[in-house]
Amino acid sequence: MHTFRGLVAAEFFAGIGLVRAGLERAGIDVVWANDIEPVKHAVYALNFDDAHYFLGDIRSVKGESVPSVDIATASFPCVDLSLAGYRRGLDGEQSGLFFEFSRVLREMEGRIPPVVMIENVSSFVSSRGGEDLRVSIEELNNLGYICDVLTVDASWFVPQSRPRLFIIGTLERLGGPALGMAGPLRSESVASFVRAHQDLMLQELPVPVPLQDSRRLGDVVERFDPRDERWWDGERLGKFLDSLPPIHQRRLDSLRQDGIPRWRTAYRRTRKGVAVWEIRSDNISGCLRTARGGSSRQAVVEVADDEVRVRWMTPREYGRLQGVTDQFDHSAVTDAQALFGFGDAVCVPAVAWLAEHVLVPAVVGIGGQAPTKAAV
Repeated sequence: MHTFRGLVAAEFFAGIGLVRAGLERAGIDVVWANDIEPVKHAVYALNFDDAHYFLGDIRSVKGESVPSVDIATASFPCVDLSLAGYRRGLDGEQSGLFFEFSRVLREMEGRIPPVVMIENVSSFVSSRGGEDLRVSIEELNNLGYICDVLTVDASWFVPQSRPRLFIIGTLERLGGPALGMAGPLRSESVASFVRAHQDLMLQELPVPVPLQDSRRLGDVVERFDPRDERWWDGERLGKFLDSLPPIHQRRLDSLRQDGIPRWRTAYRRTRKGVAVWEIRSDNISGCLRTARGGSSRQAVVEVADDEVRVRWMTPREYGRLQGVTDQFDHSAVTDAQALFGFGDAVCVPAVAWLAEHVLVPAVVGIGGQAPTKAAV
């Protein structure tokens, strides 16, 4: 009997560690991590061994300081790529840090990881007319990586709408030709990009479609007594109800008809210069965001006993919607900081699924080791 060594990874732009949480579920150990924000590191340190966490600017990281790993991940800042941002693309100060990640890989020279995973917002594919995605893949191609571009929505795993773009790069060709065919894991915008960029080193890895998780919003919301101070008072509730456009008033009325407790999430929007609240029509949350502005925060609407109650979503609910257990500790930071950390992170089961079905097979296919297990 003998054992194989486990796979190891380096986590760039690690944040509060939710990529690590997903990798660990697939048996991958994170042996190095980096982020610049002390608040995020504080949460990370409560939940993981942070002995190898470099708290500092990635621009000061040298390739020689990163250990040899099988996989490198990077969830670089989305500020300049997001539809909610300034759309400066990779020319922006924040999203442009992608090139610091590629620089570190280049400096690793003969130890360059065989597999990389890049994660960002789905609008990455349209940023500056697709130019940012093209430049990113070209940069990875120059490092030797052949890339697949996948669109994965957290809603397959948790009751949260959170489509994300993942670039998987491998140092060997492991998939078939990239034909630009749209499907559940490759959106039409991604397929169109692939068709328009046949000069890039692209591939389509054999990836199964995830099974749909059956949990809904009511399975993750916290239950509070109607007298709990977190519920908005009568004046604030009245302003909320008065601001609902007609279609959203009808949605709320329909929730009250059968007397069964219901939950929905709501966003504050500005429509034609007027601030309004809009209630989601489905039984999942909207995409969690970095809660630094009022319009980015989600409220929970509860309809029970013919009463309507509204409150802000809690950090615990954010954590559940990102796929962590209630044991995930954020007590070292304020609630607002915890919301920001979760909103700026990844969906844990989505990463775990990618690790199991894409990353591990890719490393093994290139000639790496299987995750630790006994073999006769």
